[in-house]
Amino acid sequence: MPTTPTAHPLAPLPLAPLPAAPLPAAPLPAATAQAERLIALGVPGIAGLDPAELRAAAGTLPPGALLVVHPDRAPVSALAPLLELDGRPGFVVEDMTDVDAFGPAGGVELPADAVYAVTGLDRGDGMRNWSPDEALPALGAAGRTPLTLGEGVHWLLQCPEVLERNACFMTVGSRLRKSDGRLDARTPALWISNGTGRDGRERRGAPKVGWCWAGNRHTWLGIASAAARVPR
Repeated sequence: MPTTPTAHPLAPLPLAPLPAAPLPAAPLPAATAQAERLIALGVPGIAGLDPAELRAAAGTLPPGALLVVHPDRAPVSALAPLLELDGRPGFVVEDMTDVDAFGPAGGVELPADAVYAVTGLDRGDGMRNWSPDEALPALGAAGRTPLTLGEGVHWLLQCPEVLERNACFMTVGSRLRKSDGRLDARTPALWISNGTGRDGRERRGAPKVGWCWAGNRHTWLGIASAAARVPR
């Protein structure tokens, strides 16, 4: 007896058009306030930086830009526990022990400086229900650059409210490259834990560093991007 055909989960579907301009999220604190926030969290100790270096970098930050410490100096595994949402600390999912091996991809080049700036942040709400594989070429065509995982974490350190339930984001500027040169199929993302499975009930509502398949779409995950990265 014939069965009704089932649509393949990756079958082409209409994509929502990109917005004409990035959709603003929460405004960033002033540059000096960003530096003091990182200092208060202990990031200079993680990165081997003098707090004065962060303050000096903040003095050269373009207006409205995000202050970022290079992932070689401040890895995501060390920064994730500093995230906080409603009193709950952040964490990395247990099946992502290689989180610090995810490096720049998708045409992303990070400044060599220990501290740099990211301008024109967008949570990517206009790209909800786009897969990372679909989003990367569209971002490039729009003159934008995908956010890296480290940059996404820095954004949430400054603006925890950017992460909202059912309005979270992927950071497709970070990927893991295998020993044979191919990209691992996982794409990092930042969202809010439901406290299920290995997360544990005590982590319900906590900010979470996890991953999604690069070919999959999610209606509650945007594709975060930026206008540019600015060396110090």
